Amino acid sequence: MNENEYVKHFSELVELEREEQMRQHEEEMRRLSGRTREEKGRAFLKMKGKFLEIGLGGKYLVRFRKQNEGLTLPESEIEVGDIVLASRAGTAPYDADNPRGTVSEKTSYSITVAFDDAPPGFVYRKDIRIDLFVNDITFQRMLAALKNFKRLPGWRKDKLLGRGRRPPCFDEIEEEIEFFNAELNENQQKAVLKSLAAHDFFVIHGPPGTGKTITCVEVIIQLVKRGYKILAAADSNVAVDNLVERLDKHRVEVVRIGHPARVIASLRRRSLDYLVQEDPDYINAQALREQAYGLKELMKDFIVPEMRWRRGLSDEAIMRLASTGDAVRGIPAAKLKGMMKWITRKQKLDKLFGAARELESRAIKRIISDSDVICATNSTAGSEILKAARFDYAIIDEATQSTEPSALIPILKAKRFIMAGDHKQLPPTILNEEAARRGLNKSLFERLLQLYGNRIRVMLEVQYRMNEEIMAFPNKEFYEGKLRANERVRRQSLRDIIPIQESKVVNSFEYANEDYDEYEYLNRRPFLFIDTRGNGKDNDNNNEFRERVRSGSVSKENVGEAKLVKSIAERFLSAGIRPEEIAIISPYSDQVSIIRTMLQVEGLEIKTVDGFQGREKEVVIVSFVRSNKSGEIGFLRDLRRLNVSITRAKRKLILIGDSSTLENNGCYKRLILSAKELGAYKRVTVQG
Repeated sequence: MNENEYVKHFSELVELEREEQMRQHEEEMRRLSGRTREEKGRAFLKMKGKFLEIGLGGKYLVRFRKQNEGLTLPESEIEVGDIVLASRAGTAPYDADNPRGTVSEKTSYSITVAFDDAPPGFVYRKDIRIDLFVNDITFQRMLAALKNFKRLPGWRKDKLLGRGRRPPCFDEIEEEIEFFNAELNENQQKAVLKSLAAHDFFVIHGPPGTGKTITCVEVIIQLVKRGYKILAAADSNVAVDNLVERLDKHRVEVVRIGHPARVIASLRRRSLDYLVQEDPDYINAQALREQAYGLKELMKDFIVPEMRWRRGLSDEAIMRLASTGDAVRGIPAAKLKGMMKWITRKQKLDKLFGAARELESRAIKRIISDSDVICATNSTAGSEILKAARFDYAIIDEATQSTEPSALIPILKAKRFIMAGDHKQLPPTILNEEAARRGLNKSLFERLLQLYGNRIRVMLEVQYRMNEEIMAFPNKEFYEGKLRANERVRRQSLRDIIPIQESKVVNSFEYANEDYDEYEYLNRRPFLFIDTRGNGKDNDNNNEFRERVRSGSVSKENVGEAKLVKSIAERFLSAGIRPEEIAIISPYSDQVSIIRTMLQVEGLEIKTVDGFQGREKEVVIVSFVRSNKSGEIGFLRDLRRLNVSITRAKRKLILIGDSSTLENNGCYKRLILSAKELGAYKRVTVQG
């Protein structure tokens, strides 16, 4: 497609996704009661607000608690960094007049919300409702990036669209180079060298555990050493913080741009909001703001020149007429003088705020200019703060989780770009089916790889996470057998970190009729598939292992599998494995919810597969959920979700599923066959 078709195509898809997100949030708020939204974890009811202070960046911080003192907050999806709506009980929470804010802190008893402007007075009363909402600014920045795409030089647009006669160019690769990280393997070093030589763009293909972020950091440090200005970005705040943390250890002058609430506490000293507080111009700006707020408080005693008193008069006319001391157009002289006082102070107020903004802008520009690397999410790269900033390179980590319009935001601010990711793992999450079908869930990383192949790619082949038995199936299925386990991890097991007596036998699962000794579960095999086949019988007395759908939900759950997960997790914990070393994941959010209800252990993570991408644990337990007569596996058909599921564990991976359902897909059938061939397969039979 040409550039006009390209921009039109993706603009339409972004609008479709934007409308879908807004529609789903508003539809749920209309359809469900506040109580149901709270039960689903997407709202807090019966809250009361208390103003705390004006925090970093001039944000108004308001703390919300349950109006009945001492009540803990219910389980919720609302987390630090989320956008929320505040509304009064009995009103529509999605009303345009209700204030939006960002959650800056969350405890068991309260959440603190940062508002850009002073929120209306009702937020300080009782019976306030807080709703999880969507952030529209990201969509606006993607649309702006698409418009900016048209302004690129023709040769650059041609290469990005794959229609140019010349492929991406590379300079001569440096023969001798001193790597800052002496432990980089051969492929990682090759990826760094090719990145430095790239004249247009380059992609680093990093399968699970192969150290693509470490490689990105080396690329950044090498570029900084050569005097280049770098924008380092990723789609998520977590991925950006990973970059900042690693760069910080190398003492690179890095500045983290973004809402303070979305930056982990240990890195806030690298955030712009923290650094700017030491700047003299910013200190003066805050003094002017305090003066302005004091003046604004005094203005409450004056007459606001509302339309009913103006009688069509401009500010200048009111000022002129008030000085005569006469009544005009039926407006008493006292009213005119009162309005004149208000206008005079408003003009002074505007000057104070304007001067404060100018000083703050100067301080921010200086900090950005003096830094080596700016780190931000893709969306924040398009913020007003970075509007005028230009970079030599954009480095985008976890690039396969970014939609193409999202990746364009940082890319268009730089002359060249490097992307790191793995298109064999989960793509961007897209809610609108038409937008996904038309390609919004396909990353720029994947598209460029299809266009140019190995000319622009190095694949990292040594993985540092998984025991080689855990690695074996995904390696063969997704990576053509090219992965190799590093010597430090290839034979690692749980016996390296906990003492287990081989002869010790513990009780069987509380509802299973077979005994499994602790050694077999915790030691003998790094990988185990537990088959629940035959347990999901279609009768009222014994159907726990059949999948089911809650009323009003589109997700799925499997109570039998949830109980099995609970039993296995408790046995790992009793054997001495710390909760922080265990993760339980499932493709379905309702299964995650039911397991969280059954297994409330502090430090033990229970998440969806999508929410656990990029993470790792010593022990990972996966519940596949699907069990039905028709053999339907739903979105488990996206094998990238399977790849993520089975590549998170370091020492122990336990998969739980119904083979009679899963084996209807060829890949799952090969997975189960692989487990049987390894002797890593067990069938669980329920008593009764």
